[in-house]
Amino acid sequence: MLKRIFISSVLLIAILSFVISLLGGKNNDEAVVQMGNRVAVIRIEGPIMAGEATDGLFAENVASTGNIMAELRAAAKDKSVKAVLLRINSPGGSVTAAEEIGREIKRLKEETGKPVITSMGDTAASAGYWLAACSDKIYANSSTLTGSIGVYIPYMNTEELYKKIGISGTKIKSGEYKDILSNERPMTQSERDLLQKMVNEMYEQFVGVVSEGRKMPVDKVKSLADGRVYTGKQAKELGLVDEIGNYYDALDATGALIGSEGTPEVKEFKKQKPWQTIWGAEITDFIFGRITENLTKQTRTFEMQTPHAEG
Repeated sequence: MLKRIFISSVLLIAILSFVISLLGGKNNDEAVVQMGNRVAVIRIEGPIMAGEATDGLFAENVASTGNIMAELRAAAKDKSVKAVLLRINSPGGSVTAAEEIGREIKRLKEETGKPVITSMGDTAASAGYWLAACSDKIYANSSTLTGSIGVYIPYMNTEELYKKIGISGTKIKSGEYKDILSNERPMTQSERDLLQKMVNEMYEQFVGVVSEGRKMPVDKVKSLADGRVYTGKQAKELGLVDEIGNYYDALDATGALIGSEGTPEVKEFKKQKPWQTIWGAEITDFIFGRITENLTKQTRTFEMQTPHAEG
């Protein structure tokens, strides 16, 4: 009986997959429905990393630039969306990823005039704060951890460990710096100077983003940008955050900006599961709905044939 259920389910998936391929893979396109004034909620959760929307299908806890930039573009294009709320819960991530998403936020504001508001969750630090600084207004909880304005490049020297276990490595390289950050040897002073220059350059860029977004003098930003983390309450006192409030406080305030009374209608971008990315959300729901229905019918039949011991 279980074998028959499994075979039926596999055949159903195979047939529907074939139908999808004939349709040209356009089942994942979302139809733009003209509705009242809506707020697009874009969630930035987990480490912020550069990558396309289809990269790392099972890395559901990563905020990829491909997904987030696509959602920002969709929010900009949708005429029913009048404002965007970024819900950020991230410890930070790649400088390049923050730069990519930040540029898209800025483009959305400049080209559409739609306001962008940030609501911070547990954490919105480092690259997470970079993106928050690109918005028009920032809400944080008193206990939110934010700030951590700064840049670093990690480096680990395992040379002594390798010696203890009898491993030695060498490289034939084309230039002096080709194996920079190699963990098999100490870093040279010239390498350290080169990397420090890169870190300083990216740090100045980060400071510039905060200075522009918060309308704060560069010198003041630098006095706060020593890498330390602030609570939401501290960040508000320092001018890094505008208001203390939770997600719904930020959502209601965003709705008020576009003339909505109370909590506004929301356009939510749901994170797709790996199989939804491959087949499309609507088709996936249909497939698994049919499988569930089939399994339920087969299970009921199986239960009727199975002896029960009931009181």
